[in-house]
This record gives sequence, structure tokens and C-alpha cells, in this order.
Amino acid sequence: MSRAANPFIIREVRKMPRFFIENLVREAGESVVITGQDAAHIARSLRMKQGERLTVCGGLGRDYLCEIILVSDERVELSVLSQSVTESEPDIHVTLYQGLPKGDKLELIIEKTIELGVSRVVPVLMQRSVSRPDAKSAAKKHERYRKQAISAAKQCGRGLIPEVGEMISFRGMLSCLERHGAVIFFYECGGEPLSAVMAGITEKKCDDIAIVIGPEGGFDCAEAESLKAAGALTATLGKRILRTETAPIAALAAIMYATGNMD
Repeated sequence: MSRAANPFIIREVRKMPRFFIENLVREAGESVVITGQDAAHIARSLRMKQGERLTVCGGLGRDYLCEIILVSDERVELSVLSQSVTESEPDIHVTLYQGLPKGDKLELIIEKTIELGVSRVVPVLMQRSVSRPDAKSAAKKHERYRKQAISAAKQCGRGLIPEVGEMISFRGMLSCLERHGAVIFFYECGGEPLSAVMAGITEKKCDDIAIVIGPEGGFDCAEAESLKAAGALTATLGKRILRTETAPIAALAAIMYATGNMD
């Protein structure tokens, strides 16, 4: 599942200012228009001028090298010079099912896992979740999480905007697990070494992985048994018990390394 990337291309793309326009599809010679806060940022903060270049990503895994035709605080017009597949996207799809933590920990988890290459983050209300927001509060937080996902994707040069799903129940999560090629359940009470679990997954060339992380209090015994019954592979992240906000970051980094996506 590893791949060779062109380091020169990656360095050049990272040097350029980068902006997202969702669902953008363009060919060379066509135009792109940026408005709103991004236009103001290009004109006022970056002080970019006609003839300068920047990268626009359509959120579909392609980068567009563009040249500025016209720039103002309200509107920036661009001409597409070329397009290419985004080099920074991993070649595996990882969904994080995160036991709903308290406070602002989920914001940290979203930011850092997006930087590491997660494709989707789904908050899960589990038995031992301390935070239990009502529907109105959950909807408000979801919109904030979505904006944070876009910001994190911009910052780290992603080619896709990872999805942050709406909060679901543990039972709802169980019904989703069969969609994935492999499910790894990180259990604080122990399991197989992650290296052994990943060896089996990579041997099968599975490119769709779900990982399940518990909240602050860990998994309820019944939840653990349900995950095992659903076919989840039980894994450990070592002899130390990691915090709920640390575990998904460590797990994702290890998975990306094992699949060649940290090369």
C-alpha cells in the first residue's frame, strides 16, 4: 500500500498559499473565483498581486495551480494553469469512531487526526461518556467541528476535507462497522500488539480501516463484548493507558507508518 511520492512537487505545493473550494472541478485555461474571507486574506494579509500563483484544492483529491488575474478585497479571479492529484493524501481510508469526550478534547482530536490523514471522524455516545449533549447543543457543536476540519485540512495541505459525522449511539456505530474492510478496537484492558494486527491487515491489502476509541472512562464490558462479537480486532497501544485524546493520535500515526504513509 506504500507509494513513491515526488518530494519536489510536494515542497513546491506546500510553499504556495492554499485555498479550498468544495467540489471544484476545472481544466487548464478555465477560471476560478474566490470570494469572502479567503479573498480578503489573499488581498490584505498575503498582499498577493496579479500574476502571482497559488494552489486551489477542490476537496476531491486534486490540486489546481492557478495564476491571479484580478484581485480585490471582495473577489479574486484566477486562471487554472494545471491540475494534479494531491500528493499529501494517504492511500488508505481510516474512519475514527471516537467515544465522546468531555470539554474541548474532541476539537484537539479532530485537528490532529486530520493532520495525520484520517478520512472521517464520528463522535460516539458511549456508556461511560461524561459529556451527553442534547440535540440542539450537538448540532451547534457539529457545525463548529466541520469548520475546524476545513481549517485543519487547509493547514496541513490535505486534498480532501475529512468528514466529521454527527454524533451517533454505540448501537448506531455497530451497524456501521460492517462497511469497513477491517475494524480495530483499541481496548484498555489489553489485546494483540498493533504491529501484529496491522501485519494481517496489510497482508490482505485492506485499504478501508475503522478504529474505535473509548471515552475517558474506557469501554463498558458489554460494549467490549459487542465489538468483539461484531468481528473487531482487539489491539493494544502498549503497556501504558493513554488518555482518550492521546489514543487516536497514537493509533493513527502507527497505522500510517505501518502502511507506508509516513514515508
